[in-house]
Amino acid sequence: MPEQLPFTKLLNHLFGGLANSLLNACHLPHETAAPIPNYVAMQILVVVGLIVVFAVLRMRLSVENPGGLQHMFEGLRGFIVGQSREIIGHHSESFTAFLVTLGLFIVICNLLGLVPWFETPTATPSVPLGCAIVAFFYYHAQGIKRQGPLTYAKHFAGPMPVLAPLMVPIELISHLARVMSLTIRLFANMFAGDMVTLVFFSLVPVGIPLIFLGLHIAVSLLQAYIFVLLTTVYLAGAVAEEH
Repeated sequence: MPEQLPFTKLLNHLFGGLANSLLNACHLPHETAAPIPNYVAMQILVVVGLIVVFAVLRMRLSVENPGGLQHMFEGLRGFIVGQSREIIGHHSESFTAFLVTLGLFIVICNLLGLVPWFETPTATPSVPLGCAIVAFFYYHAQGIKRQGPLTYAKHFAGPMPVLAPLMVPIELISHLARVMSLTIRLFANMFAGDMVTLVFFSLVPVGIPLIFLGLHIAVSLLQAYIFVLLTTVYLAGAVAEEH
């Protein structure tokens, strides 16, 4: 069993019994002594932290005297809105909340491992896979909502009915490959970044590791941006009128 982080130990102490009961009811394999693994605990920490930040931001919203936190989130929202309009079109505002939340969750997960006594949850395959599956179902749901089930399904058959038997499996494999692509890209980069940073900190504890620490931060931000960008592109294809 991997060593538990302090926050993981706290969660297992408080909610371990409940977690064991739920996992046993679902017949899922788990460690009885520590049913909540580190990567799950880190995700819980990120979600709770975001909820707290959003609540504080909501209470401090001001038109006349906006604070620094409000300026930061308005800038982030403006960036996502501008990018979505360029890729999706004028009707992209309804997707902003999802894209901003997805991006914030991923970037904080990516950076969390830089904090002592925490680890990067996105360096575990299950977390990028979960984000990819959420994005996959979201853009398909929006495509069905915007165009209707039958019209959206025609997208998989191609422009000519005679080609449908060939196009349908190709399209299905293509969409499933998106999940794999999003997962592997995020996981591989964050896992490699964690390993490189850890190795250099153990070999040369001063000076040089700071360079790799800066690279790790840059990669964390870049990978979160790429994940959101690709999700936006997939949304554009799903809700486009000219299928």
